Amino acid sequence: MNGGQNPDGLQERPPLRPGDFGSRMTRGETAAVLLYFPLHLWLLPLLLLGLPQTRGLSETDINLAVYGFAFLYMLVFAGRFLRRDFDPLCDHFGYCLLQVVISYGMMLAFNMILNVVLQTALPAENPNNAAVADMAGAEYGKTAAMSIFLAPVAEELMFRGAVFGGLRRYSRPLAYAASMLLFSLYHVWGFALLNPVYWIFLLQYLPVSWLLCRCYERCGSIWGSILFHALINAVSVRVLVALGG
Repeated sequence: MNGGQNPDGLQERPPLRPGDFGSRMTRGETAAVLLYFPLHLWLLPLLLLGLPQTRGLSETDINLAVYGFAFLYMLVFAGRFLRRDFDPLCDHFGYCLLQVVISYGMMLAFNMILNVVLQTALPAENPNNAAVADMAGAEYGKTAAMSIFLAPVAEELMFRGAVFGGLRRYSRPLAYAASMLLFSLYHVWGFALLNPVYWIFLLQYLPVSWLLCRCYERCGSIWGSILFHALINAVSVRVLVALGG
């Protein structure tokens, strides 16, 4: 790590271009993260269905436990990757921070356009947002901890680190498509299985999925997309609580 400067300490490292991207996640780390994916996908719904061990726990506590376990799993099996990717963040921190800010601005613009286009087609409130609003309204501290600190690390390692980074070695379009689709499905499939009309909310997650991939690629560090994801969740939780209040 050189602190973003050349050996003379005079010049910042130039911004990354998409063609410069290369994942630092090893194939073993990728396999470990992908193996956890189905467990994470099914563990939360299973617990929410009411196992004897989870009866009496709030929805917030169950979500916090699941994401806490996911966070610890990622530290054990992908902690070295997180450490390796931290140096590139430090080497061009200003550029990565700029990419996070640009990505957030683009997300706001996309959301405004999408809301105008879909305002007559959306059947109801986004069910995932409604669930987060309910949890935050009841237990804000736990919901914020889960949404801002735990979820971004776990989800970025799964959808950007393993899926996007793993496929990016072979095909950039396929890496974008797979990561975007899986991330969007992840946020709506549980609700859509109960009510198929909720599949339309996939469209709301595709732009931010693309921007998270883009942020990772532009920063050359998974920490770029983690910071962007944490920013999205931090603002969203506050807004949802304010609107609910």
